[in-house]
Formats: sequence, structure tokens, C-alpha cells
Amino acid sequence: MSTAPATWRIILAAILDFFTIFAVGGYVIAKLTGNVTESGFSLSGMPAVLLFAVMIGYFVAGRYLGGTLWQRILRARR
Repeated sequence: MSTAPATWRIILAAILDFFTIFAVGGYVIAKLTGNVTESGFSLSGMPAVLLFAVMIGYFVAGRYLGGTLWQRILRARR
């Protein structure tokens, strides 16, 4: 029996991580830059680039620190 996580857990963790860091990171950056709207947030220009960099940093850090939030919750680390 293999101890590797199921493929569906790896894919689900990646999707949930993406949406989580987009929502949380996007809202925090929008709040700090004054881009919060009635329906959420709207980022363009440098704040959008910053969010993109934060998202990349999150996944890179997760790789070196033993997994991202959802990889740990779903036990989907390789």
C-alpha cells in the first residue's frame, strides 16, 4: 500500500490554496491600498502585481516549509 496522497487531494488542496490566498491576500492588500469596494475589492496596477507576488511567495514558502495550509489540512503533501 502506498503512502502517497491521493491525486484528488493534491488537486483540491491546490485549488483551495489558490482561492484562499487570493481572497485573504487580495483583501489585505486592498485594505492597505484603499481598494476595498462594496462588493469586495478591486486591484489593478501595482497592488495587483503585489498580490501576484504574494501568491507565488505563498506557494514557494509552502514547498520549503512542509506544505501549504490546505496541503496540511487535507494531508496532501508529497
